Amino acid sequence: MKRFVILIPLYNDWKSVFELLKNIDLQIAEWNANVSVLIVNDASTEKKPKTELNFKNIKSARIINMKNNQGHARCYATGLKFLTEKEDFDYVILMDGDGEDRPEELSLLFKKSSNYPQKTVTANRIERSEGPLFKLMYECHKILTYVFTGHLIKFGNYSCLPKKAVVKLIKEACIWSSFSGSVSKIIHDRVLISSIRGRRYFGPSRMSFFDLLIHSFSIIAVFKGSVIARTVLFLIFYLFFISSNLSAITFFPVLAILLFLFLIIKTSSRENIEQLNNSLENIDSIQALSDFNNR
Repeated sequence: MKRFVILIPLYNDWKSVFELLKNIDLQIAEWNANVSVLIVNDASTEKKPKTELNFKNIKSARIINMKNNQGHARCYATGLKFLTEKEDFDYVILMDGDGEDRPEELSLLFKKSSNYPQKTVTANRIERSEGPLFKLMYECHKILTYVFTGHLIKFGNYSCLPKKAVVKLIKEACIWSSFSGSVSKIIHDRVLISSIRGRRYFGPSRMSFFDLLIHSFSIIAVFKGSVIARTVLFLIFYLFFISSNLSAITFFPVLAILLFLFLIIKTSSRENIEQLNNSLENIDSIQALSDFNNR
């Protein structure tokens, strides 16, 4: 029987994650697999409320409590490193804990991974739940990423990784900054499912336009070498064409591109292999949320 671990980062969203766990337990009822949940608590400032949990299908659920807040991507990286070094598993499913990664799609990931056991399965978004302005900005992010990297990345964190892919990823510094960018760059043996972005169980979406900008730059920074090469080529050709008509207006795109390149290089400094390798030192405690035998 294959062992699946569902990895969920959490920061001050206990009510949502408890709702998600209930839905996960329902969705995996027909799985011929051993399923456990690992929650990475990113130094939440809100205390975990008491709740009655009565799972029928989840074998165990644990919380890794971090000493210091480190952000979403680094929680995933820490969780993957912990599982690789401390646990025995066959697959890891990464999903957000607020309901936006719909638990109804878990069985699609499971079935796809059963059909392609050695491949990473990504949940590629075909529909989003945000407002029209945010959707437009997200499309701009995808186009910008494609222009500067050559990769059209339609997936986020929601995915199912075989163990060999996890082992490969945690050796790379870029996983410390961007999961989807790292998977796109490093894991080429992939298949996909179509995914609809769900709505948060409680409260509005927490991703602001600034968060989207950081998210976009973090992905692009994974491909820093390609970005530099494409930028240099663009500047050479552009300066050649405007050489006879230099002005403040025609030179402005050059300044904009150079500023963009500077920000990408600056963002790439978030990739830190030393911090990744030492990430388990930030674990304060590991707590059993629940531990049930399948009934």
